[in-house]
Amino acid sequence: MEGGIVKPNKTEFTECWRTSLKTPYIMRLALSAGIGGLLFGYDTGVISGALLYIRDDFKSVDTNTWMQETIVSMAVGGAIFGAAFGGYLNDKYGRKKSILLADILFFVGAVIMAASVAPWMIIVGRVFVGLGVGMASMTSPLYISEASPARIRGALVSTNGLLITGGQFLAYLINLAFTKTPGTWRWMLGVAGVPAVVQFFLMLSLPESPRWLYRQDKVKEAREILEKIYPENEVEEEMKALQSSVEAEKIEEASIGTGFFSKLKNVWGNKIVRRGLYAGITVQVAQQFVGINTVMYYSPTIVQLAGFASNETALALSLVTSGLNAFGSIVSMAFVDRFGRRRLMIVSMFGIIICLIALSVHFYEASDHSPKISGVESLHFGGNSTCSTFARASEPSKWNCMTCLQSSSDCAFCANGHNNYQPGACLAATDAIRGMCQGEHRTWYTKGCPSKFGFFAVLLLGLYIVSYSPGMGTAPWIVNSEIYPLRYRGIGGGIAAVSNWISNLIVSMTFLSLTQALGSAGTFLLFAGFSTAGLVAIYLLVPETKGLLFEEVEKMLDKGFKPSLCGGSDEDSSNKTVKIPV
Repeated sequence: MEGGIVKPNKTEFTECWRTSLKTPYIMRLALSAGIGGLLFGYDTGVISGALLYIRDDFKSVDTNTWMQETIVSMAVGGAIFGAAFGGYLNDKYGRKKSILLADILFFVGAVIMAASVAPWMIIVGRVFVGLGVGMASMTSPLYISEASPARIRGALVSTNGLLITGGQFLAYLINLAFTKTPGTWRWMLGVAGVPAVVQFFLMLSLPESPRWLYRQDKVKEAREILEKIYPENEVEEEMKALQSSVEAEKIEEASIGTGFFSKLKNVWGNKIVRRGLYAGITVQVAQQFVGINTVMYYSPTIVQLAGFASNETALALSLVTSGLNAFGSIVSMAFVDRFGRRRLMIVSMFGIIICLIALSVHFYEASDHSPKISGVESLHFGGNSTCSTFARASEPSKWNCMTCLQSSSDCAFCANGHNNYQPGACLAATDAIRGMCQGEHRTWYTKGCPSKFGFFAVLLLGLYIVSYSPGMGTAPWIVNSEIYPLRYRGIGGGIAAVSNWISNLIVSMTFLSLTQALGSAGTFLLFAGFSTAGLVAIYLLVPETKGLLFEEVEKMLDKGFKPSLCGGSDEDSSNKTVKIPV
């Protein structure tokens, strides 16, 4: 029942399928708890499409970049507190009650957002959802891990990760399905309440984690659950393993202290753990500062920046990125144990940097060659329709579409009636004037400009996801499960996870502001710079943990890690050497 981190492999997935057929109760436990992962993915992904329609309904959101960033990022802010509070609830009241509380938060948040009459209500709903996301991110995999047979634990826990990326993909599908429905974004955000209700009632019929029950001295109840999970001849052995593990855990807790600050003091005072944290925090911060969640949270907006004005088209093309992210998670399972975590992350970072630089060049060229502004076209709708900033410009003949859009949030571009790529009009961004523009079957642009190479940007986004997902998408979490001594794994992983959430918050809260200040090209180039710094940090600070026991990792960190561009092999790992390959 207990032991170190168990990672899935092909044999384990086969065994998982065989065991689940014999004991369906195990899969019922895993999938019921895994709905938390689905909700996690859905609620972090759905806002990308809903934001397009929230902007249409609330002018204060459409003209205020900070408001858009707040709506998106408040779920991340709530998740930070949810994860911290969830750890306490898990220990105090159990995994089952924590999941039930997360479902209530998901449901309340979904209802508030669906019923919102003002942007502040959406923000409040996002905070509730974020609290649920934070709790689910900790509790769901923990419950699955503790209620799974050891031989298939890795495969079952990995289903939670698949459900997260699956939830993000589902969010994009749901967004696309409701584009023609009255209330669009209300349905998109409100649908999240349905799986929360389903999970709530499923969890009511399921037991508490046997490990938590044993720690509460409810030995009989813990045994009853193990009897449902394991064959009769294995129950006694698992009870002994559980007893041994819990007792060892209590001894370890006593050695590092029970209070948060005493644990923190011991962590930073221990050379081995400190070096582990350097590696663990490095990969978690790098994971966010490559800009992945700008793509996941703002993907349709980025597609619009590339020149696709239609909300429906932007959502449809964004499905590519979400689908590739889910596919990459599956690919990662096949390669992470074959090629190693460090090598996979370094290769992944090279691909990410190349894609970000290519995106930067693309957006720069698209901006530089966007359609010109025609004075005749701008006056076509009447002098009062022209954007006031353009009307006051000293050299309006030098303006193009991007100059118009970047000059003020009150300006929009109405494309040429005959050809989108011919000179168009710089008009005031009001609903009435937009109606006049679209009434002549012209395209109305507020985020990006017409571009003949817009699909190239979507292709680069897809390549970016393909580079990210199998490496930087999953390997940082695996590294953090292996890099710390067993007794420090909880607090070490917690500190690294908080660094991930905080980095996520910083990136999601600043992306749109950066695009306004630096332009799309400058923003992607900035993320390429962050990624380069992350690549250097990973090379210098993160060792390979593939094939090493916890004790070997400790010895390696105690000795000190020295990066090497070559050397080391699979055979070295199996022979328990500490020379680390790239």
